[in-house]
Amino acid sequence: MQKIIPHLWFDKEAVEAAEFYSNVFPNSKINFKTQIKDTPSGDCDIVGFSLMGFEFQAISAGPLFKLNPSISFMVNFDPSQNPGAEKQIDEVWKQLEPGGKVLMPLGEYPFSKHYGWVEDKFGVSWQLILTNPEGEKRPTIMPSFLFVGDVCGKAKEATDFYLSVFKNSKKGALVPYGENPQNENPEHIMFTDFKLEDTWMVAMDSSMDHQFQFNEAVSFIIQCKDQDEIDYFWDKLSAIPEAEQCGWVKDQFGVSWQIIPENMAKLTSTPEAVQAMLKMKKINIEELKQLKNK
Repeated sequence: MQKIIPHLWFDKEAVEAAEFYSNVFPNSKINFKTQIKDTPSGDCDIVGFSLMGFEFQAISAGPLFKLNPSISFMVNFDPSQNPGAEKQIDEVWKQLEPGGKVLMPLGEYPFSKHYGWVEDKFGVSWQLILTNPEGEKRPTIMPSFLFVGDVCGKAKEATDFYLSVFKNSKKGALVPYGENPQNENPEHIMFTDFKLEDTWMVAMDSSMDHQFQFNEAVSFIIQCKDQDEIDYFWDKLSAIPEAEQCGWVKDQFGVSWQIIPENMAKLTSTPEAVQAMLKMKKINIEELKQLKNK
């Protein structure tokens, strides 16, 4: 079971987007479709899907939050595992680009012979990269944080914080800008990656004038085995009390997390349990169990 699952917030397009991605990326599929009724946003479609073996969830819950490139998804295509990796990047790019926005054109860069960054027609951002097969192996998909605006320069601080919170964690590469033609602070982070539980992630700083920041449009579900684990992550990650709602918290860097029990679907299988969950801040497993057993 994937413990940390990226969660995408759409207005009405969650199922459409999930089906699109499942067709764009190889070895991908829809895992489930369901609906939560009578929420403040009305009846909300929820869909779970796997892209190249990496799990996502998405919800259609109204136009409250807008997707942006502050959190993107780096997709590694490894030529040592797939001789047609470069061609595969081209094929995926051709499907993601129409109706979207190119953030970095597909081409050769100092860090990769074939790379491009694109925001697709639904607003989700993807970094497609031809991996260096001589480097340490990384998974196919890695969520990527871009620290800009008020949190620019905090990529390393945030990485260290997350590594301290998740007990099963590992540091990866760390590359500061140093002297660079972009006039970035030499101590800021050009690239770092790190592993939390079974998920590798990427973080970068950028002092460019980006007109976006972290928000709830991309959050991260943490599937917890019991109430003690929910309490632990809640205490560690919740830094903005007004953001606490039905399992959601926001940390000091502005990143949103959903701290929920791993059997959340079973616990909220009745309308009464759903309504109780929507009124909670931190999820109370015992209360949901009692409602389910009535």
